[in-house]
Amino acid sequence: MVKFLDIQKITQKYENEIHHSISRIVDSGWYLLGEETAEFEKNYALFIGTEHCIGVANGLDALRIILRAYMEMGAMKEGDEIIVPANTFIASIIAITDNRLVPVLIEPCLTTYQIDDEKIEEAITPRTKGIMVVHLYGRCGYTDKIALLCRKYNLKLIEDNAQAAGCKYHGKTTGSLGDAAGHSFYPGKNLGALGDGGAITTNDRCLAEKARSLGNYGSVRKYIFDYQGYNSRLDEIQAAVLNVKLNHLESDNERRKEVARHYLDRITQPEVILPEVNDWNAHVFHLFVIRTPKRDEMLRFLNDHGVQALVHYPVPPHRQKAYKELNHLHLPVTEKIHKEVLSLPISPVVTDEEVEMVVRVVNSFCSQN
Repeated sequence: MVKFLDIQKITQKYENEIHHSISRIVDSGWYLLGEETAEFEKNYALFIGTEHCIGVANGLDALRIILRAYMEMGAMKEGDEIIVPANTFIASIIAITDNRLVPVLIEPCLTTYQIDDEKIEEAITPRTKGIMVVHLYGRCGYTDKIALLCRKYNLKLIEDNAQAAGCKYHGKTTGSLGDAAGHSFYPGKNLGALGDGGAITTNDRCLAEKARSLGNYGSVRKYIFDYQGYNSRLDEIQAAVLNVKLNHLESDNERRKEVARHYLDRITQPEVILPEVNDWNAHVFHLFVIRTPKRDEMLRFLNDHGVQALVHYPVPPHRQKAYKELNHLHLPVTEKIHKEVLSLPISPVVTDEEVEMVVRVVNSFCSQN
């Protein structure tokens, strides 16, 4: 079986470095808010290209805290609207609604799966206070037009960079393109911890200070609380693992691109819609997503023939029970994407032989159908 993502094998690739780092933290006796986290925050800020990085417990908290910090700064208030792509993972929406803000769902482009910047301006109202760009599947969703709209209407530009660590836009790294960005280090991400983890990056000192306080119960100094905050902190062991893996992120992303090139070159069936790649720097292939009207049949065929494929994601946010108030929306592009997308195995440790097997099985399914 070609695993969709062999996390154990990825960990084993850096096993000695990781074991050494974890042992050092265990022996130190300091497990939260210590030197390792501070070192990672410094290293990751340098990698992303921002002045500030704040480690938090997970990617959802990163987005949640960014929005809450803006509310504490007076830039947003309950009932304000945040524009967000309709086909994102539900965490993007939860971060908005948890702050009693209103998500305004915008259809994506069918060719890129990123928010359609031609459809944003018509959705802007006096209550709109931000645009959340999601770099879905590892592809940059930022455009110059979105940045212009933010300037024109005085909106905050927030990046959901959970899936795109190391992605570039004209030489700048995603996570440094907007006013603030949320990052996820869930184990399956391009930069993954050995558990949950997340971070906020920004050049806004005031936002950074409020975000750091909010993630630590709302504390501005020990036992002094200016806000009703959260317990959301990146622990020392996860920071140590991330410091190791950050050193290898660019080479790991290059391997993902090699796999993607192989798929693009060798999957030859016209009924399979392959990812569109215009700029290889602007995609780090967290996922390699194809599309086919026979998605469910292909998924069964792949799994039956030794290839573990997955669907990201079968049900869009506006069709979820959790958001009954959005169930009435008709978003045909989003709904088509969620019915047809299928993710093929891709990772830094998948072998050339495994990639070729995936190609053979995909092409075989198409030939038989």
